[in-house]
Amino acid sequence: MSAMTCKGYQARIEFDPDDEIFTGRIAGISDVVGFYADTVESLKAAFHEAVDDYVETCAKAGKSPQKPYSGRVMFRISPEVHARAAIAAELSGKSLNEWAEQALAEAAGKRAA
Repeated sequence: MSAMTCKGYQARIEFDPDDEIFTGRIAGISDVVGFYADTVESLKAAFHEAVDDYVETCAKAGKSPQKPYSGRVMFRISPEVHARAAIAAELSGKSLNEWAEQALAEAAGKRAA
């Protein structure tokens, strides 16, 4: 599995060995937007077309295209992990948000901007 990026959208890419095609789906939005192609070059073009079609379809429907993520993350962790993370952040001279953003970016392969 790999990913592609276009206009702020990312797509999950897989290869289907039975049909010998690449398939993709825009990630991080609730709408299902997929595409496929049999070459990498065609796949890139299909992805760009899928993004453009999605934005155009949203405009025709009078709704704003969903952006993948807002930057706000809410999740629960154990109090022990919370305490260790807060102490690690303080010792590094960062806020917990700054420290957590850095830790998540590193864990996610530095894809975060």
